[in-house]
Amino acid sequence: MRAKTRLAHSMAVLGVVMAVTACGNVNSEDETAAPAAANCRTGGLKWSLVLHPDKSGSRRDAHLTASNRGSAPCLFAGYPGLLIHNGKANSLDGVGQGHPESITLRKGEELTVGLQYTPSGAKGAGSYCVREPDALVSAPHAPESDRADIPITDTHGHPTQIDACGDHISMSPPRLAQG
Repeated sequence: MRAKTRLAHSMAVLGVVMAVTACGNVNSEDETAAPAAANCRTGGLKWSLVLHPDKSGSRRDAHLTASNRGSAPCLFAGYPGLLIHNGKANSLDGVGQGHPESITLRKGEELTVGLQYTPSGAKGAGSYCVREPDALVSAPHAPESDRADIPITDTHGHPTQIDACGDHISMSPPRLAQG
C-alpha cells in the first residue's frame, strides 16, 4: 500500500511540474507577451493630402498623412489605398514598390507617405489626366467600401486640385512623421 501511495504522490508531483513548465513561470512579467495592436482602420485615422508648391521639372511632390485619432495603438501594415477619381471617367491609383515595414501608431502619432506625380503639360505627361479637388484614401488592406473622401490642400491649408497624368501616382514607404 505504501508503494502505491508513493507512486501516486510522485505522479501528482510530476503532473504539477509538467503543468508549470508548460505554462511558464506565472510570477514573471514578460513585456513581449503584450497583445499586438490591431490593424489601423480608415475611420480611426485622420487623413490629409497636401500638394507641394510647383517646382521645375516633370514631376511634382505631395504627401499623404494619417494620424491615429483612436485611444489605442494600431498597426499600419503596408501602403495606404489612394485613388484620385475623375467622376466616372479617368482615375489614378497610388502605387508603392515592395513591402514596407509595419508601423505601430500610438494615439496622436502620425505617419506620412511621399507622393510623386506628373502634372499635365509636363514633358511626357500624356493625355490620360485627372484633375480633382479630393481623393479617396484607406488604411492598408481595407476593402474598397472602407474608403474616406478627403480634400486636397496646398501647404497653407487652402483647398486646391491635383492635376495628375499617367497611369499611377508613385508612393514612398510610410514613415513616422517627425514632430
